[in-house]
Amino acid sequence: MIDSKIRVKCLGGREMCGILKGFDDLVNLVLDDCEEFLRDRNDASVVTEETRKLGLVVCRGTQVSLISPEEGMEEIANPFMGGEEED
Repeated sequence: MIDSKIRVKCLGGREMCGILKGFDDLVNLVLDDCEEFLRDRNDASVVTEETRKLGLVVCRGTQVSLISPEEGMEEIANPFMGGEEED
């Protein structure tokens, strides 16, 4: 996945997208041309498609919760939230 575009979700809810340039055993990541997805001003739990450019970023592995390829990724509904209990 080196030199491919990935999306990273961090603890605390930050999401960013960039080109993976390197990583190590502790999952520290180096991302180039990185963009952070901003949160909705009215609801901090909602991530919007609005971005801000960060450039070259080193993301500490202790903060990484999910890494996925940008291409072919789609968000699905959480099956554990908002459902009615079955009898």
